[in-house]
Amino acid sequence: MRTHEESNPHGLSDAFGDEARPMPLFKSWYAEAGRTDPANPTAFALATAGASSKPSVRMLLLKGADESGFVFYTNLNSNKAAELRENPYASMCFHWENLLRQIRISGPVTRVSDAEADAHFASRDHGSRVGAWASLQSSSMVSRAELRQRLAELQAEYPEGSEVPRPPHWSGWRLEPGEVEFWLNGADRLHERLLYRKAGDGWERSILYP
Repeated sequence: MRTHEESNPHGLSDAFGDEARPMPLFKSWYAEAGRTDPANPTAFALATAGASSKPSVRMLLLKGADESGFVFYTNLNSNKAAELRENPYASMCFHWENLLRQIRISGPVTRVSDAEADAHFASRDHGSRVGAWASLQSSSMVSRAELRQRLAELQAEYPEGSEVPRPPHWSGWRLEPGEVEFWLNGADRLHERLLYRKAGDGWERSILYP
């Protein structure tokens, strides 16, 4: 039987394992968050910066993760989508307070295929699909009454149970990870940090000072 030092020569907590690639460890932490997080374990902060280089950040929900990247969906007329078109690079951060863990991921982004977007849109509940048509995301409005009026008109056009097509202004993005950092809270702020950095077809794995 291998000792802890042999299986983890860098002295990190067992929570980090010894995977050569980041995705198995991400899936392990993500699954544990799904079992234990009292709020929404899929929530993450997405940071973008457009042509002006001014950063902006907001909370989104993860809709897919595999070796090809991390997928999220949005209105293509939103500020975030405009920034991603101008500068197709982003950073995302998951933070699970109950587990005292955090994961940061950064890399280039690309649009998902129309087939992927269609499939995900069809999986949403009816109200969310109608709402995607009703919202002119990030545009100004005089009052909420405008939104309620648009929603009422669209609910009449697409009553409950009817097929709601995906709006042309609604789709998804895939962030292909170039760096993935796993963070675990430590006593006296001596946190543990494990960084994976893409190197050709593989990954370089290193530990960082807190």
